[in-house]
Amino acid sequence: MAELKSHPRVKLFSLNSNRPLAEAISRAVGVPLSDATVEKFSDDEIKISVNESIRGDEVYIIQSVSDPVNSNLMELLIMVDAVRRASAKSINVVIPYYGYSRADRKARSREPITAKLVASFLEMDGVDRVVTLDLHADQIQGFFNIPVDHLRANTLLADYFAKKHNDSNSVVVSPDHTGVSRARKFAELLDAPIAIIDNRSPEDATTVPESVIGNVKGKKAIIVDDMIDTAFKLTIAAETLKKAGATDVYAIATHAVFSGNAQQRLQDSEIEKVIVTDSINISKADQFEKLEVVSVRDLFGEAITLIHNQQSVGKLFGR
Repeated sequence: MAELKSHPRVKLFSLNSNRPLAEAISRAVGVPLSDATVEKFSDDEIKISVNESIRGDEVYIIQSVSDPVNSNLMELLIMVDAVRRASAKSINVVIPYYGYSRADRKARSREPITAKLVASFLEMDGVDRVVTLDLHADQIQGFFNIPVDHLRANTLLADYFAKKHNDSNSVVVSPDHTGVSRARKFAELLDAPIAIIDNRSPEDATTVPESVIGNVKGKKAIIVDDMIDTAFKLTIAAETLKKAGATDVYAIATHAVFSGNAQQRLQDSEIEKVIVTDSINISKADQFEKLEVVSVRDLFGEAITLIHNQQSVGKLFGR
C-alpha cells in the first residue's frame, strides 16, 4: 500500500454510521481520526461540533448512508456544511454504502430519481469529491459534476473466496437477468463458468423460478449480488439451484443491508456461507453462524492515500 507523502494537513472524520470501519481506515492510512461530536436535540435534530481547527486542511468524512438512512444522510450533509464553514481546503466524502442507489431511474410514471437527488444535495453542500464502493448502478457516477472514485470489491471478495472456499468445480450465478454483468466479471476472476437464474419476477418473494440458464448440476454455486436487503431473492435463488442439482450454494455481496428478518432467513436457508464486506456496520448481535465479513479498510485506505498524493486511483477500480 502506498504511503502518504505528508499528512499534517489531512483530517479524517467519522460520523455515526460505521465507526469501526472508519477506525480501521484511519489505521490503514496512518492518520488518527479527528475530533468531532455528533449529538441530537430532544426533538431528534442533529447537532454537530468540529472540535479542532481544520482551516486549510484536506478533509475526509467517512459515513455510510445505511439504516437509519435519513438520519445518516442528514449527519453527512450537516458535517459537510460544518467543515466548509470552518474553511477546509477540500471536502472529500467517503461513502462505503451509497443509500438510495436503487432509485437510479424512472422505472414507472411519476417516480423520483432519488439517487440523483442525493448527488445534488452533496454537490450543493460543497463536496469536492466522492469516494464510494459498488454502486447499484454505474450510471450514478454521471449524476455528479465533481470527481467520483467508484471503487470495486470484486477482486477483494474473489481472492477471499478463492483462498477459503473455491475449487475447480465452481460456477458463478446471477440471481436474475439484471446482474449478469456483475456475475461475469466475478467469474473471470475465479476462472469459472457462469449461470443465470431465469427469475422473471425478481420483486416477487413468493415465486421460485424453475429454470436455470447454464449448468450447475454437481457444482458449487456462487450467487453474486451487490447487496443483500431482505434476502428473499437470495434464499429463493438457493432453493432453485439446489433443485437444479448444485451441491453447495454460497452467497457473495458487497453491502449487507439486512432488513427485517434477513439474518434468520439466511441462517435457515440452503446457503452454506454468506460472504459480505463491512461497508455497512454489522453489530455482533446481528451476526450469525453462516456469515463471513471481509474488510474494505485497505481498499479505502489506499484510495485516500493515492488521492492525497495526487496519484491515479484507476488501479483500484477493478478491486
